[in-house]
Amino acid sequence: MTRTALYPGSFDPVTNGHIDILRHALDLADRVVVAIGIHPGKTPLFAFEERVAMIRSVAIDAFGAADAGRLEVIAFDNLVVEAARDNGATFLVRGLRDGTDLDFEMQMAGMNRSLAPQVQTVFLPASPEVRHITATLVRQIAKMGGDVSHFVPAHVVERLAERLSQAR
Repeated sequence: MTRTALYPGSFDPVTNGHIDILRHALDLADRVVVAIGIHPGKTPLFAFEERVAMIRSVAIDAFGAADAGRLEVIAFDNLVVEAARDNGATFLVRGLRDGTDLDFEMQMAGMNRSLAPQVQTVFLPASPEVRHITATLVRQIAKMGGDVSHFVPAHVVERLAERLSQAR
């Protein structure tokens, strides 16, 4: 039986923190579905298709073709547990940076468990060197002209520069 994990998030943009959690998820699962949440009330910096392309490019660089081939990227606009069921995932992967994340994620895991008892939540601690990285902070720093090269893969640095130069 194939062990499938669902790793939900906005990935706007994909960061070194996301890559860290994906690396650990690939150690646990045969297949990892990266589920990009699409919410009508939010306006992301990058379109869904752009985020998919960045994740695929970064995955090949970070993991090699064979492990990157175990990743699938999808969009979802429903409950995360429904996206998990729709994609055959038996567990959700959630990265934890600190105690604040744990408090929030424990509430979400409890709700998800009530909605779909067959879908487990697995918490993966972020590695110390990426624990401080959030996509929100990366976007803010980049918009203000700061150097984000320590927080995102090189390809993403380029995409951020291109996108922000178009906005100016």
